[in-house]
Amino acid sequence: MNVTTKRLDALKHPKKNVRIHSEQQIRELKRSLEKFGQTRAIVVDEDDTILIGNGLYEAMVSLGYQEATVYVKTGLSENDKKKLMIADNKTYALGIDNLETLNEFLEELQGDLDIPGYDEEILQQMVADADEVTDKLSEYGTLDESEIQKMKEANEKREQKAAVDTQSADNGESSPEKPNPQNEQPAEEQNAAETEPEITETRRFVVCPKCGEKIWL
Repeated sequence: MNVTTKRLDALKHPKKNVRIHSEQQIRELKRSLEKFGQTRAIVVDEDDTILIGNGLYEAMVSLGYQEATVYVKTGLSENDKKKLMIADNKTYALGIDNLETLNEFLEELQGDLDIPGYDEEILQQMVADADEVTDKLSEYGTLDESEIQKMKEANEKREQKAAVDTQSADNGESSPEKPNPQNEQPAEEQNAAETEPEITETRRFVVCPKCGEKIWL
């Protein structure tokens, strides 16, 4: 494979391409080019037909680039060229984000979140959510040990009651008539309600690593 510089008007699209490039993708590729320049080479065969990098080619042409860094791959059969095009697109798509590292990087960037491929407002929200979780965990860690013990006991009572109900159902026993949940609430649920914040506008929560209780955000 030879690395060289070629004029963009000398390169050719393949007759068929396995990847459809959306307007959004081309727009983000252009953002990347404007911010960082060309960081990946376009791969072509000996006839200057593009095998890898059609979207990058379109973005560079749109921005007025005249030349591009190109890898020339020679000696491939027509079948191998098709396999390369398929493999490049598929193997790239198999990766997933490491959200823990991504969040660390976003926090270290300290608000400078103009990153091609991402919506800046979404990244800002991700950072805000991470800070909120940290604050909640910090605040929750100051609870008195007796309060945490009450939460654990309430959980245990709920689990014991569920086990008894399940055993009764398996033995064919009928459970006593339950009060209307709208009018009356079991004592253990009342205890849990006293220790858990009321949630009416959101259902987001994290789990306390110390006692296992849900912390509503």
